[in-house]
Amino acid sequence: MRRIAVILVIACLAALGLQAQEAPYKFDIGGGVGMSGYLGDANTSSIFKHPGFTAEAGMRYLPNVRWAFRGVLGVTTLSGNSADMENVFPDNIDYSFSSTVYSLGLRAEFNFLPYGIGETYKRLSRISPYLVLGVGMAVASCEGTTAALSLPMGAGVKYKLKPRLNLALEFTMTKIFSDKVDGPTLDDPIGIKSSFFKNTDWMSRITVGITYEFGERCATCHYQD
Repeated sequence: MRRIAVILVIACLAALGLQAQEAPYKFDIGGGVGMSGYLGDANTSSIFKHPGFTAEAGMRYLPNVRWAFRGVLGVTTLSGNSADMENVFPDNIDYSFSSTVYSLGLRAEFNFLPYGIGETYKRLSRISPYLVLGVGMAVASCEGTTAALSLPMGAGVKYKLKPRLNLALEFTMTKIFSDKVDGPTLDDPIGIKSSFFKNTDWMSRITVGITYEFGERCATCHYQD
């Protein structure tokens, strides 16, 4: 996961140097639904071993055809059971949990291709893969409530159904800087207190979303002195 995060950061920093034409609309709004998964003390291998449900609503600012900046509000259900793992906890105790995570964050998206519909000379692409990197807050409800910083990262593909209508398939992994997403019982059950970064939980999400663009930019500006 660390390697993936480093690759995403490097790719986004390299992409900052690319110039692109303005997008025809300033904003889009929409939402998505999908499947969620969990990695943590009660599941250390398969991210979708105990699939849950996720939904989100968001709004993007579209400065150009390469970049987008999105505010996202989401809700995700997570669950896990340590009985499914090969590793065992002290005293051979098994733990299971169900949690609901509410998240709010800001994400940057980079389109690998100049995304849009337009005249041939603009060389826009109706479909484009993209990268996602962001920061936010997550509030988990499981035998109490805990709030922590979150770091979503991932990739997806966008398809423009119509000039204002977009369809997207996205996969993200979110690092939550807390070990209590799966409840206080699973807060460091092995007793390793040495690493803040080790004792954290992850949630994964696959979503299908649809958005609508608005706030048309002026295509021709007439300047008067």
